Amino acid sequence: MIRIEKKVLDKVARAEGVPASVIVRGVANGTVVIPANNRRTLMKPCAIGRGMSTKVNANIGLSKGRSGINAELKKLDVAVKTGADTVMDLSTGPFVSKVRKRILSKCLVPLGTVPVYELACMPGKDFMSMREDDFIDIIKAQAEEGVDFFTIHSGISLEEVDFIKETNPRILNIVSRGGALIAAWMAANKRENPFLTRFDEVVDIARRHNICLSLGDSLRPGAINDAGDRLQIQELVRLGEQQQRALSRGAQVMIEGPGHVRLDQIEANVRMQKTVCHEAPFYVLGPLVTDAAPGYDHITGAIGGAIAAWRGADFLCYVTPAEHLRLPDVEDVRQGVMASRIAAHAADIVKGIPSALKRDNDISRARAKRDWKQQYELALDPDLASRMSRDHVLKSGDVCSMCGDFCSIKTSEGLLKMRKPRKIRKGRI
Repeated sequence: MIRIEKKVLDKVARAEGVPASVIVRGVANGTVVIPANNRRTLMKPCAIGRGMSTKVNANIGLSKGRSGINAELKKLDVAVKTGADTVMDLSTGPFVSKVRKRILSKCLVPLGTVPVYELACMPGKDFMSMREDDFIDIIKAQAEEGVDFFTIHSGISLEEVDFIKETNPRILNIVSRGGALIAAWMAANKRENPFLTRFDEVVDIARRHNICLSLGDSLRPGAINDAGDRLQIQELVRLGEQQQRALSRGAQVMIEGPGHVRLDQIEANVRMQKTVCHEAPFYVLGPLVTDAAPGYDHITGAIGGAIAAWRGADFLCYVTPAEHLRLPDVEDVRQGVMASRIAAHAADIVKGIPSALKRDNDISRARAKRDWKQQYELALDPDLASRMSRDHVLKSGDVCSMCGDFCSIKTSEGLLKMRKPRKIRKGRI
């Protein structure tokens, strides 16, 4: 049985505005997860899954020769202040362990990692020569440190690796960094994926520390042409089987998804995942709806994310303007979080999340009153709204520089004042 600490459960129940019993049932049947390592005290734990508000993740992390620990801590701060519900440290290079420990010490939201990255970056060691035990040991070590959720690439097998080598079926074969590392290790050693053969050991580690397993889609499409192919579906079926195994052993699981998907295929992708993976929480990267907008992929990802969340995805991994181009900087992180938050909020209105609809109605009423202060407070990005408006509210104090004296709201308000009062006959109410 999955156990959630009462203080964590109470926090997420208040945040979601639902009874704790609803969340307990969701965790028990695998439709909701709460990533919260029992070694950590989180200021803002969150619930992800059916009936919960759509959550947003921000990826940070240095790479070899790029960025530094202090720069990544600034990204962490901006991501959380901008509203990211979780953060993932995707660092590579020789300082992986050091930067993760610093981020863990500062991070007040759930933190995720991809353990195989650290394994691949160990100084003086050749990743292709790693033993199966090394894959398990790295998970144990990060679990002891307090990581809240792991991406584990347990769904890719030698069968898919051999198929790719023989047929080269895609425009872009394996775009998952962790998936590519695992595939290369399997090909070099002619051995099965250790996360697949020793999956139960991974599950038991996660259960002991109350870590959520995020089962990674090694074979997610990296081009819209490749979406929905045999490789993606075959891996998804395996992940669905693993989700049931993990749940039966008392571990929390969510499933990662695409990737790059055409607009007209997003709903089918979400429905397929929810069916094959038994309504497990679905964590999507974007999805990006076109491959042709480098520099604007936070927008292409938000378009796909809104549709995916509307159709049932539970967790959006942000995409920044730097996607496909370079390591994101602080401003890229801010824009990526905001784009995904807008997508998540738009979907939550349609999902019927009460707080989302209330926010929209309240800000609309504030506009009707031309109450600028309340509009700023209710905006998803209050600072930006305030900055943009500050010098453009005219001296009258109730209209902006867009319409000025021709403000439609003020004009129509005048019409209402011109209404003739209804005559009331004597003796009748």
